[in-house]
Amino acid sequence: MLAGAVVLAACLAGLLTRPVGFLAFFWPANALLLGLMIRVPGTARPSGWLAAGAAYMAADLIIGTPLLTNVILNAANLAGVGLAYAVYTRLPPGLRRLRHPASLLHLTLVAVAGGAAAGVIGGLANPILFGRSVISGWVFWCVTEIVNFIAILPALLSAPTLAAWPRVRAQLARTRWTDYLPVLALALSCLAALLIGGPGTLAFPVPALLWCALAYPVFPTAVLTSLFGFGTLSLVAAMPVFDVAASQATSDLISARLGISLVALAPIMLAIAMQNRNRLMARLQHLAAHDTLTGVANRGAFQARAQALLSSRHGPAAALMIDLDHFKSVNDTVGHAGGDAVLVTFSQRVAQCLRRDDVLGRVGGEEFAVCLPDCPARDAIGIAERIRAAVKQPIRLRDGRQLTVTASVGLSTTDGTAPVALEALLAEADARLYDAKSRGRDRVEGISPG
Repeated sequence: MLAGAVVLAACLAGLLTRPVGFLAFFWPANALLLGLMIRVPGTARPSGWLAAGAAYMAADLIIGTPLLTNVILNAANLAGVGLAYAVYTRLPPGLRRLRHPASLLHLTLVAVAGGAAAGVIGGLANPILFGRSVISGWVFWCVTEIVNFIAILPALLSAPTLAAWPRVRAQLARTRWTDYLPVLALALSCLAALLIGGPGTLAFPVPALLWCALAYPVFPTAVLTSLFGFGTLSLVAAMPVFDVAASQATSDLISARLGISLVALAPIMLAIAMQNRNRLMARLQHLAAHDTLTGVANRGAFQARAQALLSSRHGPAAALMIDLDHFKSVNDTVGHAGGDAVLVTFSQRVAQCLRRDDVLGRVGGEEFAVCLPDCPARDAIGIAERIRAAVKQPIRLRDGRQLTVTASVGLSTTDGTAPVALEALLAEADARLYDAKSRGRDRVEGISPG
């Protein structure tokens, strides 16, 4: 039902742009159907194809298209979508969802395959329906399908899933007015193209589109590029030199349509490349600031974040130094892989005992530090005791064995009446940690440095 509803609505919209005796200028139905079947695989079942075919036929019947013409036109539509879908599903998984610049080139091949398939039927029917040659019918039909696929599919394939929309709304809520400057530049360049006129103005919006690609993710860039493509193609169709009734199959109109669509690929490819670059940079930044085993902050990142917190807050604060007891014997008993699993579980349990703004970091092999901003001494002692108790819970290893470990905690606090550097808090906490070790381990020892 979903495929049928989408196709029917898209066909009716496209049929409004069909001149008498010619193909529709704007035909989004095929690209929308292909995008729907890719993004919602359940619609690609036989029932979905039947519903789509019925919707194609119904739309033409609504406007009074003769039955033979109806059958031929929509056989071409289904053939184009069918082959495009078959080619797409055979692409390597990494190239299907516009996550790599090369994926857009493969998507273009999908569009060419769909256009060629539709063109075969359209070309053969061209002498019957429009009194023109087979070759001209194939070329025009093929190019028209390619243009529609290229204009619509990137936006459909890069659209966020329903589960991702809350995150998208949160990002939109954080936007500033300066974030809309690329869109403003695009609108102004399009306005300049309308006012100045001439064939060269078709390229006026390209720099603004490239700016959009540098500033925005792939989806908004693809949407803006689609709007540019359809808007520019509409202007081309309205130019006297491209009179549809006289020149629909001429090389000039075909060249203009195809050229505009291919130019529109550049901003999307750039947006994909920027997206990959940003992901790589974020990954490198994460690796530079986090311990690769446990995922908590490493020594450098912990010290930077903790010091920034202490500098921005002027209330009581505390620092914890935590060390697993007899960790060497743990490695000797369960091996280094088992010891790594213990460290991962240990860090997770410590993190679960902390508050939102607390900072946890791994500062040594089995030694961890915690910064507790805005934390009175009594609360800090409670957190330290919760950590100690949580660590003592049995840990189940992958081989089924259970292991119980303990931790010693050194605690240092400040009442906030005088500035205290992070180094001082950590030094006192480290000294108290050694006190806890010397007094039997599995305990919390604390002191206030000021």
